[in-house]
Amino acid sequence: MKIGDEAPDFVLKDQYGKEFQLSHFRGKKVLLSFHPLAWTKICEKQMRELEDNYEKFESLNVIPVGISVDPVPSKKTWADHIGLKKLRILSDFWPHGQVAKLYGVFREKDGFSERANILINEDMKIIFYKVYPIRELPNLDEIFNLLKT
Repeated sequence: MKIGDEAPDFVLKDQYGKEFQLSHFRGKKVLLSFHPLAWTKICEKQMRELEDNYEKFESLNVIPVGISVDPVPSKKTWADHIGLKKLRILSDFWPHGQVAKLYGVFREKDGFSERANILINEDMKIIFYKVYPIRELPNLDEIFNLLKT
C-alpha cells in the first residue's frame, strides 16, 4: 500500500464487540493506528495519545482507531485498564491479522502487525502511510501537520 491507493474496506469488532466498517465513515478521515499487542508499554502510550487527542482529531474531521491482533475480550479489559473512554480499538484477531495483511503491515514471522499510522481521506484514499520502528512511539504531529496544510 502507498499514498494515493484506495483503502481496502474491512469490518472488525471494537472492544465492545460493536462492528466498525471503514466504508461507513466515507466523508470523514480515518486514522488506522496499528499497534503490535495490547498490554505492552509503547502500545499503551500509543493508544493513550490517541485518546488524549481525540477532540483534536474530531475537530479535523478524523476518526482515530487503534488496531491489533488481540481478541475482543482482551481489548475490552485493556481499554478499561488504561482508561480509554472515546477511542475504539479494533480486534484483528480472526482471521488472524487479515486487516494488517490488507494494508501491508503484518509481521508474519511475529504474528502481529507493525507499528504504523495510515490516514485515509474522505474518499477512501490513503493520504499518509508510515511504519515506525517497533519500539518507537508514532509522532502524531506528523498527522496534525499534514491536516493543517
